Amino acid sequence: MLDVRRLIRAFRYSFNGLRDAFVGEAAFRQEVLSVLILLPVAIWLGENNIERALMIGSLLVVLIVELLNTAIEAAVDRIGTGLNDLSRSAKDLGSAAVFLSLILALVVWALMLLE
Repeated sequence: MLDVRRLIRAFRYSFNGLRDAFVGEAAFRQEVLSVLILLPVAIWLGENNIERALMIGSLLVVLIVELLNTAIEAAVDRIGTGLNDLSRSAKDLGSAAVFLSLILALVVWALMLLE
């Protein structure tokens, strides 16, 4: 059965996470601004719904990966802020994931626009 209270709590947790990322992470704010600028461009330049979905989806993947990277960094910092090879590796891996998501978005947009 549908538990409306659970859905409302889940929405609130999600909204809190988005707010925390927007307030606390400059990179996330920059990426949100980029999405807000590029979203209408994707709708305008995409020749069909598949192209629009790929262009918009690639932008959303960047935001998703940035949120996961922020979560990893917060969890690592919660454990300790001292120098540690595993902590450094976890943060670097999260950063690499964001980098690859940005490359994915660039490749998708380049393929769509240079067709």
